[in-house]
This record gives sequence, C-alpha cells and structure tokens, in this order.
Amino acid sequence: MPKLVIASASYGVHAPEALDLLARVFDRIERVELRAGEREEAVIAKVGDADALILGGGGPVTRRVMEECANLKIIARHGIGLDNVDLEAATELGIPVTYCRHTGEEVSVAEHAVALMLACARRLVEADRAVREGRWGARVELVGLELRGKTLGVIGLGAIGREVARIARNGFGMRVVAYDPYAPQEVFREVGAERVGLEELLRESDFITIHVPLTPETRRMLNAERLKLVKRGAVIVNTARGAVIDEAALCEALREGRVAYAGLDVFEREPPEGSPLLSLPNVVLTPHVAAFTREALRRMDLANAEDLARFFRGERPLRLANPQVYERGLRAQRR
Repeated sequence: MPKLVIASASYGVHAPEALDLLARVFDRIERVELRAGEREEAVIAKVGDADALILGGGGPVTRRVMEECANLKIIARHGIGLDNVDLEAATELGIPVTYCRHTGEEVSVAEHAVALMLACARRLVEADRAVREGRWGARVELVGLELRGKTLGVIGLGAIGREVARIARNGFGMRVVAYDPYAPQEVFREVGAERVGLEELLRESDFITIHVPLTPETRRMLNAERLKLVKRGAVIVNTARGAVIDEAALCEALREGRVAYAGLDVFEREPPEGSPLLSLPNVVLTPHVAAFTREALRRMDLANAEDLARFFRGERPLRLANPQVYERGLRAQRR
C-alpha cells in the first residue's frame, strides 16, 4: 500500500472520518510541517518517498521537489490557492494536483471578508482595546461608517467574489461594482454587479475587496500608482494573496490617510514578522484564517480524502487543477 504525507496542521481535525478513509488507502501516513518559503532541500527531505502529499499553505512544491521526490504520484492541495505548487511542472511530470474547489469554501472566505469590512468600518479592534485599557471616553472618537448605500468594489468575480457581492447587495443594500476581465456578463447580472475597469473601481469604491489568485498578472496589482487612484477614505480588504498588494505602498497610503483602513488576512510574507503593518493603528490583521471554519475545513478534508481514494482506485479525481495531466499521461503509469 502507498505512503501519504500530510503537510497541513489542520487536516483531519474537524473530519476524523476523512482520516479513517485515508487509512484504508494508505498503510503509512506521516505528518510533517511545511512552512511558507521553506527551502527546497527541506521540502524534499520531508516529502521523501511519499506516494501522495496533502499540502497546506507551506512549501513551495517546485519542479525540483517533484523531480527529487520520484515516488510522488499525486498532490492534494488542502485549500484552493495553487501558488505554492508548480502546476506546469506537475502536469509535465504526470502528477495530478487536486484542490478544494466546489467544496463551499467560498462561503467561509466571503463571510470573513465581510467581517473584516465591518471590523474596519466600525473600528472594532480599536474599540475593544479602549475598553480593555479603561479608556471609556475614547468612544466619542471611535466614529465609524455604515455599509448601507456605500459602493463596494469587488476585484475578481470568482466563487468567493460572487458570494461577497451577494452578501453586500442583499444584506447591506450596497451598490456593487466589479472588475474581472475573464468573467462572462451573466455572472455580473447574477450578482447585480456593474462591470467596470480596475481604475474606475478604485476611484468609485468606498470599500474594496480582493478575490483573485496570485499570478504574474495579479502580482502587485495594487501598486503605488494604482493606490493613488483609490477614493480617499476607502477601506481595502484582502483575503486572497498578500502579494496582490504592494505592502510598502499600502502602508504609505494608510499612514497618509488616503486609505482609511485595511483588513488583511494575507501578507506578502507569512507570518509578517517585522512588517510595518504591525504598528499601524488603522489595520485589522488576521493570520490567514478566512477559510478556517469547522464547516469549510470539514468539507475540504473530505474532498481531499475522496479524491485521493478515487485516484488510488484507478479513477479520475473530481477536483483536478490540471485535468490535462490525464492527456499527457500519469507518472504512476510510466513505470
């Protein structure tokens, strides 16, 4: 029977039956810790002779890692972000990569994005700190914003962006504008969003929420020049990937008050040790937990387990990030 390496600390905590299913597929299951930005040599040593890898947010799993770990036949990403896997190399090497798309993770991430919007708008962290420090009089200074009637700009109308748009429009009566050059017009109609260009979105939005994958096209999409276009006093929320925003430029905009507040669940470097964001009062920070609800983690655990079980039964996984790997040929069949 094959060997599985689990490199996600949360895997199986909320769905022990997923571990039970995996125990019927693998005779060896080993847990390792893979941190973000880990050296290739360390990743190779930890993955070792595994036949399958459940990958959290650590790594990255590069071409060299996959070449050196010659026994690796499939990677199951415990999440939907794929920026820590060289997908092109995996496809060329015949390694299917599954992920947790269509597991309802978008509900948890969308709700967290809205929670960050509210925390920023109502200055909840500052208010909590004032009460704990005995500064009750600070209440007269902690004047917030209402969401109702404001304009929300959604960057990326994938599953998460669409869910945020629905909540904002139906729950808060917000006007929703969105930028997504790849989404068809029916998606905009479905969620009641106006299609606009990115610069127009930045100029018009009172709140901006980001929901795009990290690609060469989206890396530092919100750079210094574009942040200067943002409507003065706007709130920016990011639950996508940290590197979509130029953090140094965002810090400058926050210090100058051009951006009133930011709610960030993701960072260019994680954890953001030494980041100037940590000392700014007008930022709400969370440790990349937008998808971390019991319900979402349970669904993701089961999705990974089901796809791994299908693969080792000789069936095609349901949630493939690189379906073309089946046309090129699987590494597992090349021996």
